[in-house]
Amino acid sequence: MTVSSHRNVPKLLTLGLIFHVVFIASVFDCYFTSPVVHGMLPRRAGPGEAKRVVLIVGDGLRADLLFGVNAFSFLPSSPKIVAPYLRDIIQTRGAFGLSHTRVPTESRPGHVAIIGGMYEDVSAVTKGWKTNPVNFDSVFNQSSHTFSFGSPDILPMFAQGATPGKVDAWSYDEEDEDFTKDATALDTWVLDQLQTLFQNASSNDLLDSKLRADKVVFFLHLLGLDTTGHSYRPHSKEYMNNIQVVDRIVQRTEELFSNFYHDAETSFIFTADHGMSEIGNHGDGDPDNTRTPLIAWGRGIRGPLPDIIPSSHDEYSRPWQLDDFLRRDVEQADLAPLMAALLGINYPMNSVGILPDVDPTRPGYLLPQDGESALARLALANAESILEHYQVKHESKTVRTILYKAFEPLEEVSQDGKPSRVSWLSKIERLISDGRWYEARRESAELIKVTLQGLRYLETYNRVLIRIIVMIAYLGWSAYASLSIFPPPAALVSDRQRTVVRLAAATILAIFWALFAAEKAPWTFYVYVTFPCYFWQQFALRGVPIVVQQFKSNDRRGRFVGRVLFHLVIVVLVLQCMVAAYTHRSLWSIGFVVMGIFWPYMSWPSHVRLQHPRLLLSWMSSCLVTGIFPLLSVNKREDLYMIMCGGAMILAVGVGCTRLTSNGAPKATKLSEIIQGSFILLAITITASSVKSLQAKQGLPIINQTSAWVILAVSSIYPFISKVQHSSPTSRITSLFLGFGVCFVILSISVEGLFYAAFTCNLLLWIEVEAIVQTKRPGAALQNQGYEFHTDDIRVALFFLFFVQVAFFGTGNVASISSFYLEPVYRLVPIFNPFLMAALLIFKIIAPYVILSAVFATLNAKLHLPPFSLFLVALTLADGMTMAFFLNVTDTGSWLEIGQSISFFCITSLLLVWSAGICAAGEYLMVDTLLFDKSTNSHKLE
Repeated sequence: MTVSSHRNVPKLLTLGLIFHVVFIASVFDCYFTSPVVHGMLPRRAGPGEAKRVVLIVGDGLRADLLFGVNAFSFLPSSPKIVAPYLRDIIQTRGAFGLSHTRVPTESRPGHVAIIGGMYEDVSAVTKGWKTNPVNFDSVFNQSSHTFSFGSPDILPMFAQGATPGKVDAWSYDEEDEDFTKDATALDTWVLDQLQTLFQNASSNDLLDSKLRADKVVFFLHLLGLDTTGHSYRPHSKEYMNNIQVVDRIVQRTEELFSNFYHDAETSFIFTADHGMSEIGNHGDGDPDNTRTPLIAWGRGIRGPLPDIIPSSHDEYSRPWQLDDFLRRDVEQADLAPLMAALLGINYPMNSVGILPDVDPTRPGYLLPQDGESALARLALANAESILEHYQVKHESKTVRTILYKAFEPLEEVSQDGKPSRVSWLSKIERLISDGRWYEARRESAELIKVTLQGLRYLETYNRVLIRIIVMIAYLGWSAYASLSIFPPPAALVSDRQRTVVRLAAATILAIFWALFAAEKAPWTFYVYVTFPCYFWQQFALRGVPIVVQQFKSNDRRGRFVGRVLFHLVIVVLVLQCMVAAYTHRSLWSIGFVVMGIFWPYMSWPSHVRLQHPRLLLSWMSSCLVTGIFPLLSVNKREDLYMIMCGGAMILAVGVGCTRLTSNGAPKATKLSEIIQGSFILLAITITASSVKSLQAKQGLPIINQTSAWVILAVSSIYPFISKVQHSSPTSRITSLFLGFGVCFVILSISVEGLFYAAFTCNLLLWIEVEAIVQTKRPGAALQNQGYEFHTDDIRVALFFLFFVQVAFFGTGNVASISSFYLEPVYRLVPIFNPFLMAALLIFKIIAPYVILSAVFATLNAKLHLPPFSLFLVALTLADGMTMAFFLNVTDTGSWLEIGQSISFFCITSLLLVWSAGICAAGEYLMVDTLLFDKSTNSHKLE
């Protein structure tokens, strides 16, 4: 039986695209929601110890390279101590440790944690980490005035939402963030602006009064290290020099404050928003990204303390040779309450930071004038601030949630008839009034711990419900998509059954909508529950009759059920292997071995292997060669030789394919291929020149930049605007391959060009192999009568899904999106422009998919199947991976685990969405060529 009339491919693809895009948001509704709430009462952090706080942030500074002894010993004439001034502070008059960040280790969330005391919703990445998704409170907003200097990417977000006129910002132009120039100029610019500010105060009484007021914050954002690290990587002479510049800026800054104020009322805090990996990137949970330095000194801050037993140091910090001094680590959000305590201002609203001095069992950072009494009161204020956060969320849940179950440790009624949280606060207040400071701090620390657990309880209250809805939705989509590949039932459901099914779906939907309305749930919840109701309604009406019909039509029903279960188990195992391959890259290579060796000898008919030995050898070799790339290290350095080899291989593959398809080809086709080959040669030449110039730190010549843009643009659009009539699908695919080959020269850092060539050869051979293996496919000649499903189509669909993943991860790091290198982008965009840079990297990702789409459309035609037939099978199976990754998402554990879990789910969902679009594009790209090829073959038969 065949399928024809009941398939509405455009509707299915459109619905599938909308469904998957919408449900990507479900991971954030389920696991990551904005922590910001309104209506909180402010809590003041004591009387204050200092008149002003200077916050200096070295953007992208690694702790080990700042603190380490002989950290750059691999460089000739490198100093033993890179930052002598900061080290002297640690040894003589300050406190130090590590500030542990959270993923994503980007500048915006890092600064929000430092200055706002909260960990921002991860989905704020959609705002580019610049625009505030919601206005939030900060230390700057609570200060009497804040003077900030630095990057235009960071400063504006703290002025937005703050009291108007309270935060002054001086930032350089975005064009100054040039990755090809000396980035230390950005840091010295900040120091110059601070010096100018103090100079202007001598002739501006209003400015002078603002500067000399109490509770003032100065913020110095030093971007140079981040820019230098991206350009040259942390273990470089440039990065070392930048650290030395920052060290001198800190020294000069302290001198400026001493000369201007002539007092000892200034507190200094030096830290970083995130670190940087070995390859010069950040964003994920790599320990080098999450460990940042913290040094505090000045008014109200203790001096160095001897180390304790057991030691506060570990294998990471012992090479620093600071073992004699206490290393006091904090979480990044803890810096906000520390600054609030120093200034005596309100804790920022929604701050979840814990003052380091709350825990009485460990030394903190403060040295208050009132001693233990002040520390106990600061601890209580910190607990009240976080408890206020919890109470606002608790009251909101109580009002909105039906059958709400409160968090018992804080809401259980105590003997005095009050909630335990109220009694707990009263107990701490009594301890303070009795002078039992140690016990008061201990109780405050325990209350903060339980309150944070309560906050998490409230933030994850709806998680189980969302998980169930999402899983039912993905299963429903798979069931709904399967309707497009199975034949329609011989007997349709009755009108009565149809009415019952529709009424049941409408009733379930109405119940959930009423529940969400009563709880004032986000609008996305209404959408999440609508999709599964529709999917399962359609499957009940059209799919269940098919299942019943197939079951009844088989004489051996037990065998039929066993065969179905067997195929289901195989599909699940293969999909789970792909899931595991995201963290174990070698599994992609094993997949190529299975496809190249085991499949031919275990599944191909023996006569096919005997009659086509060259094709068998070519297929095996192609799989094995392509399977090498996932085994290579993902930590690559710019290698001009490999870039040139990749360009040469792209050109060689293009020439080889052209010769195979050139018999009888018109001169216009040959001329077109010569033009495209010339683009590759020009790209190789220009890229070689640009790489040498950038490596020599001579900047990017404007002629190179312009020429690269022109060649990339013209080459990429050429296959689409060319009027050449290709005589075969292979000729058309070759044209696309050469057109996008330019981007794999200009935007490559190492072996990507070689992978692109090997991957394309593997796909072209796949077409030939499938066409021969399935020569005797039943019903292959009945294309006009529709599509008939065969179990072998499941294997083809799994192969397609495998290639979809490999196209993305063949040379990239599955563990982290941050593994996309920026060095190649500098050949086109030397000025910092995150969205344009991301667009170029995404464009590079597109290239293999263009080839894959054309190949899959050609394969569909070679097997004489209607368009999209095989893709619909893949679409039915694909969400087996998506569901696994959704359930594996976590917001606890190590930051690496959190970052990976989010990345995996988003990447899988987006890849499947992209696959749908790219297959549609493939049908469009190949339609003329396939029709021409079909008509040519028909004439030959006649």
